[in-house]
Amino acid sequence: MVSPQSSPAGPRGAGAGIGSPWSDAPCPVLVVDQDGGIVEVNDAARTALPEVAGGDGPFESLPQWLTDAHRLVAGGFDATGRGPLSGAIGTRHFDAHPRPGADGDVAWWLIDATERHLAEETLRSEQERAAILSEVSSTLLSSLNVPRCMEVTARLATRHLADAAVLITPGQGRRFPLTYAQADGSVSRVTRAVDPAAVPGLAEALQGFPPVPTRWINPDEIPPWAVPPGFEGSVGSVIVTPLPGHGVPAGALILLRADTERAFTASEDGFARLFAARAGAALSAARLYSEQATVTATLMQELLPPALNGVHGVEYAGSYRPAQDSERIGGDFYDVHPGADPSRESLVVLGDVAGKGLDAAVLTGKIRNTLHALLPLAHDHDHVLNLLNTALLTSRHTRFATLVLASARRRAGRVRLRLTSAGHPPPLIVRADGRVEESTTGGRLVGALPTVSVRTEETVLAPGETCLLYTDGITEARGGPLGGELFGTERLMRILADCAGMPAEAVVERVQMLAAQWLGQGRHDDMAVVAISAPRTGPLTVVNGHVHGGEPGEAALPGDPGGMHERRGRAE
Repeated sequence: MVSPQSSPAGPRGAGAGIGSPWSDAPCPVLVVDQDGGIVEVNDAARTALPEVAGGDGPFESLPQWLTDAHRLVAGGFDATGRGPLSGAIGTRHFDAHPRPGADGDVAWWLIDATERHLAEETLRSEQERAAILSEVSSTLLSSLNVPRCMEVTARLATRHLADAAVLITPGQGRRFPLTYAQADGSVSRVTRAVDPAAVPGLAEALQGFPPVPTRWINPDEIPPWAVPPGFEGSVGSVIVTPLPGHGVPAGALILLRADTERAFTASEDGFARLFAARAGAALSAARLYSEQATVTATLMQELLPPALNGVHGVEYAGSYRPAQDSERIGGDFYDVHPGADPSRESLVVLGDVAGKGLDAAVLTGKIRNTLHALLPLAHDHDHVLNLLNTALLTSRHTRFATLVLASARRRAGRVRLRLTSAGHPPPLIVRADGRVEESTTGGRLVGALPTVSVRTEETVLAPGETCLLYTDGITEARGGPLGGELFGTERLMRILADCAGMPAEAVVERVQMLAAQWLGQGRHDDMAVVAISAPRTGPLTVVNGHVHGGEPGEAALPGDPGGMHERRGRAE
């Protein structure tokens, strides 16, 4: 067949029907008849598309995508409305633009779009990888459980990167935790003795060094422990990459492919590093959280208020609510230190450290430990508080605290109390007849001035009577109908008047419950309450100010004729 320039116009007249300028076009042009046969090609088509245009004449075949488009155009349909007309011809990618002729032939102008197509494919690939990395980050960071994070990392690696994966995390000695995963979704974890040097680049990866090139790793030399069970003998390509962590390596990842024809490319090697970087950050964060949680749990055992119950015939109950409901510790605290035997006093401590949260809890722990060391001196509240004051003044902490000390001992069915307040709200005493008395003890707070001056009061609890120690988080709780009214001491005393004869635990629960109802959803300070009660074991009545009943055969305390309550104060 001759070119259009030299061929005479015949019955078909392709050049006349389509227009002769196509023959000199710089881009390939194919003239295709109604049946899909190539009628003419220009010189650019012969040069650029020899596999289609042939050497001496055009072939009678087109790529499938162009054949489908030609059928639509030849049939009178607008093929461009069905999407872009583009596809591969040989090794190149073209955009096709049809120009129908009067005789039914169609001239297809082919614009080389190979470079644009490659750029679009690269962009699409990078967008897919970015989406994968985003999924990896969000999925891994959603869990701070180390074993769970290891399993998810291995599973995601087999979903997006490889046919199988092995995750190795730092171990003890020669024993390393291994997590195996395969594309079928199976995941298993073991801890075993392995030699990282047996896998090229693994020992270095576990130390955080850059990975060795994939081409340096011979799949046939991978030891059995570095291959998931059931995947042995199928390894065709291997990647070993470190898992960078926060300051220290989080481990290493081995990626395996079974098909030698799908060997890891340099691009996939780089993507694996990006994947490993995100996985390493998540694993490191999970491990750091796990270590901090362990430390916190250990400290919590020492900082949390203890559970209280009866000691040497005296009832104790306590309740604590931190300022932040999401926290478990804060600046309020209480302790009960039992006497060595029933004849010795038990020391009750309730305090409030300035501030909130963890910093306040740390100072709380120091105060509690210091008071525990001062127990041999507990018979002298003034001396104990001044020694504690000195310890706080020499501490790096600049905060102060308020405290109330109560020494309790049961004798003849009654409970004798010594109460000392150091800048703290005075205790409230609930008598059997419903009267509520405010203790006259008082003094300076600790940790602020060189010395502490306090006043100690002594009193006696008859069976069924209670002494309540509380922090200002109760009385200063703001709430009520308008949300801004203080709970106040008077309201607390009215509540306690209804608690006459109740066990210590019931008194504490009622106070905390009503304070919480008063608060509603409002903010509040730490709230701590401790109740000290003389147990009521028999019917108890009060006539003309005299207590009757209680334990059979109980006698009045010395200096308390007729069973009347003794209350006296003295400056220490």
